[in-house]
Amino acid sequence: MTAQPPAPKSSATKAAVRMVTVPADRGGQRLDNFLLGQLKGAPRSLVYKLVRSGQVRVNGGRAKAERKLEGGDEVRIPPVSLNEPGEQTPPPPAFLQRMEQAIVFEDARLLVLNKPSGVASHGGSGISHGAIETMRVLRPKLSLELVHRLDRDTSGLLVMAKKRSALTELQALMREDGGSGIQKRYLALLIGRMPDGVMTVDAPLHVGLRQGGERHVQVNPGGKPSLSHFNVLERRGGHSYCEVRIETGRTHQIRVHAQHIGHPVAGDDKYGDVAANKRLREQAGLKRLFLHAASLQFALDGGNAPYVLSAPLAEELADTLDRLG
Repeated sequence: MTAQPPAPKSSATKAAVRMVTVPADRGGQRLDNFLLGQLKGAPRSLVYKLVRSGQVRVNGGRAKAERKLEGGDEVRIPPVSLNEPGEQTPPPPAFLQRMEQAIVFEDARLLVLNKPSGVASHGGSGISHGAIETMRVLRPKLSLELVHRLDRDTSGLLVMAKKRSALTELQALMREDGGSGIQKRYLALLIGRMPDGVMTVDAPLHVGLRQGGERHVQVNPGGKPSLSHFNVLERRGGHSYCEVRIETGRTHQIRVHAQHIGHPVAGDDKYGDVAANKRLREQAGLKRLFLHAASLQFALDGGNAPYVLSAPLAEELADTLDRLG
């Protein structure tokens, strides 16, 4: 009997099975988020596949992705190759550099980006590299977690926590009195002439799904309470450049509230004015949603550590304002 030659080794290297003890400051974190922090660069779909197949174990038993871990739990993490066919490739070097340059603040607890428009907060269906996955590649020794999200087309401040304690405190502030623990200020160009003064929109929002799984939000009495305040800063080209302060952080809140009052956000291809968007593209070069998360204010350590974060208006939006005169 002829001896068979050894099977060729895969070019993808796999690590051995790891047993990881959950640190005390990670208590309360979901299993899927814990795994994403351990498997740097792994797509969320792969993490769910590993959990569903039982390859991930918690204290020796199977667990669901949404399970809340406790400090001291033992998590079995199987060998994973991230360069197998069909799996996610690392972000391109130019994109990594762009995201590194987008960092506007960093300390021992937080990392804050001025997120460019077109970059998703996190990866998902059809999105290769989200902001959080990219920053985990840039900061491989950190356990980064998203504190909140921004729409893909919205630019501006996106906060990530380096420490579990900062994440839980910020999440508590977001829940406090409908989110009043964090002051959020946006800049937006609204179609048409808004009335002078502050216009408050108190309209509940409901998130529905269209065919294909696309989220679509609308004002609905059965929705969640949502409160926005619009204040005109300037008139530009017959439109209204506004400061928007929100007391709740619902999905697409500003965009849907602006549509609800008859002054949709310029460049909004989901809730906006198609004809006005076309004119703004041709006359002022606006090729994206004119919505920017400009500032955040909050305090950690029970109010003893104040943070005032800001991100300058994206250059392409400032150019649009200049062209409108």
